Amino acid sequence: MKSLKNLSVKSVQVVGPETKKARFGGFFRSSSLLSSWWSRLTTRREQETQGQHGEEAKRPTTTTDDLGAVERLEQGQEQDPYPDGGLKAWLMVFGAMCNTFSTFGYVNSWGIFQAYYQTTVLSDSTPSNIAWIGSIQYSLVFLPGLITGRLFDLGYFHSVFLPCSLLLVLATFLVAECHVYWQFLLCQGFAVGLACGGIFGPTTAVIAHWFKKRRGVAMGLVAVGSSIGGSVLPITAQALISRVGFKWTMRILGLIMMLTLGIANLVLKRRLPVRKDVPGGLFNLAEFKKSAAYSVYCASAFTTFLGIYTVLTYIDVSAERTPGVSGTTLAFYLVAIANASSMVGRYVAGVACDKVGAINVMAPFTAMAGLVTFVWPFAKSRGGLVAVAVVYGFCSGSYVSLLANPIMDLGDAGDIGRRVGMFMSILALGALAGPPISGAINRATGGFEAVGFYAGSMVLLGVAMMVLVRWLVLRRWRGRI
Repeated sequence: MKSLKNLSVKSVQVVGPETKKARFGGFFRSSSLLSSWWSRLTTRREQETQGQHGEEAKRPTTTTDDLGAVERLEQGQEQDPYPDGGLKAWLMVFGAMCNTFSTFGYVNSWGIFQAYYQTTVLSDSTPSNIAWIGSIQYSLVFLPGLITGRLFDLGYFHSVFLPCSLLLVLATFLVAECHVYWQFLLCQGFAVGLACGGIFGPTTAVIAHWFKKRRGVAMGLVAVGSSIGGSVLPITAQALISRVGFKWTMRILGLIMMLTLGIANLVLKRRLPVRKDVPGGLFNLAEFKKSAAYSVYCASAFTTFLGIYTVLTYIDVSAERTPGVSGTTLAFYLVAIANASSMVGRYVAGVACDKVGAINVMAPFTAMAGLVTFVWPFAKSRGGLVAVAVVYGFCSGSYVSLLANPIMDLGDAGDIGRRVGMFMSILALGALAGPPISGAINRATGGFEAVGFYAGSMVLLGVAMMVLVRWLVLRRWRGRI
């Protein structure tokens, strides 16, 4: 009875955790297999407990940056990862292709207008003066980017895009009614150029909202749109002028613009939220102080554009002065051939960009375009001129298609519009001065040999600056950029 009494008292005795642990441990130790299991289990629990205490000790305190991130997340400002594909994203690419078809495709067709004006309605004007129409038109595609880019960052996209689309269609119709130099300069130079700038400026920023890892392919496809326009529009214009006359040719081109820009206005839209807290104003000089690579890249584009479009502007004119080619339809189709070749170059460059980096693709192809510019004046046969048009189109297309990609990678997406806009405004000055300088050299020397040396040298100098940008970013000669 005494033993039973003692046993009953012990059975109801309140014990602590350590006593329980010891008693259960003694019970389990009766089996060697259970004993081993119990040892591993208790050791693991002690390690987990120590780990939890260590995590709490190491856990950082909440900062104002963390609170800001939480607030942005609650307000929907922290975005999902870039789509990099899907129906909506590829619709943006299609809409942007319609943009480049109507802007760069139209502007890149200037060579056929240069040749037509020199032999018909503006035959009393010098080639250099006529070239000013095309160079103003081309430079204004980039120059408004300073304003349109900043407006895009502030949320103003369609309010700029739609009026510029209407202006481009109207200006194209008005070119049909022009008879004297100043009218062409006003309508086809300034009006068309400004309209194209307002349309093209936000296009690259829209693509940057939807693509990141596959941005090279996306921008390559967008650039293909300009090659399609640069091939279709001059062939269409050349065929229509002989059939319906210059006036109805321009009206038909205006109707084509109305269709393509209508599609773009319906499809394109922003994705990322508006950020109004980005420091700096319309022209942020601090960006040049902060990033030497950005500054040198802007200088590189300015220098390159002093010469990169000389061949496209004057290849038709030089063909008209070449025995065996002058007076044939080939002279008028060389621009279309160059633009068709650039379509392949733009797409190939876009695919390669995602694998090896934009500058790694741009530098060698642009250098090749510079070398072809040296060779161009010495092409004195049909086969030689076609070869120049094909190689030049492929290489220059590779450069232009990736032009804005390094800018997107040299900063944050919050002010991508402004950074691209500043970049385009700077290179616009090179695009403005390049063709007239080439025209003046041609007039002074009576040939295109000196023009080729000038333009090719500018392109190669721009490539050297591109290589310097690569070094400033990587600090080594090998790497992806």
